[in-house]
Order: sequence, then structure tokens, then C-alpha cells
Amino acid sequence: MKSAGLLLVLLYAVPLSVLAQDASDSATKSKIAALEGAWNQAYKSGDTKALDTLLDNAIVLVNDDGSMQTKKEFLATVKPSGSQGSQEQQVAPESMSVHVFGNTAIATGVFRAKGMEGKKSYVRRERFIDTWVYKDGHWVCVATDATPIRH
Repeated sequence: MKSAGLLLVLLYAVPLSVLAQDASDSATKSKIAALEGAWNQAYKSGDTKALDTLLDNAIVLVNDDGSMQTKKEFLATVKPSGSQGSQEQQVAPESMSVHVFGNTAIATGVFRAKGMEGKKSYVRRERFIDTWVYKDGHWVCVATDATPIRH
């Protein structure tokens, strides 16, 4: 009888823990989606302070041309709104999904970027993958890669 009672407790406890995990994953997915939006907005407006808090100090940044940058190098390329040079005027996600693996989340999707390079305007679409880690009480991006969509 004791083992039957224990079995009933386990049968109810396991689904409850799965439900709790699903709720936690859902909250994490929403948080990561919000952080992705904050990153796009900070980049568009040239807010290096906001970008500094979103990106881990040891982030691995792989650009759409295959080159790599450190966080310091990336932040040095970010220009304030209205400045000369190359800067996106609009970065809009077309699609995004987030997968959660404990304290790690992977955001994948497609974004459209519009901007000016010198006096020439451009529009491009890229597929991205961003890796976020929950570290020291908050989420930071530790790796990012963007690949141009040529079709």
C-alpha cells in the first residue's frame, strides 16, 4: 500500500514539474524575444550603452560577410542616429523562434534591414542565430551569426 501511494505521488508530481517547466520556458521565450527587439532598437538608434548590457563581454560576432568581431570592435562600428556612414535605419524581424535549453536560449529567424551606405540605400534579408545565456542574474547574448539570403 505504501508503494502504491508513492507511485500516485510520483504520477502527479512529474506532470506538474513538466507544466512548471513549460511555463518557465514560455516566460524565457518571451524575455528573449523582447531582448532581440531591444537589440534591434538599440542598434538602429546607435545606443551603444544598451548594446553593451545586452552583449556578453566575450561575445562571438560573425558578420554576414564571414568576418568576426569582438564586442569592442562591434560597438565601435555602431553609429548614432543621423550620423554619416553605414547604419541600418530599420531592422525588422520577419520571423523568429526561440528554443530554451536550461540556462541557454537560441533565437533563430529572418530579419530585413534597410539603410544607407554612403549615399546609396539598400535593403537586405538575413537569417540569424543568436545564443543567449542566463548569467549573473540576467540574459546576455554570447554568440551571433547572420547569413544573407540571396534569393
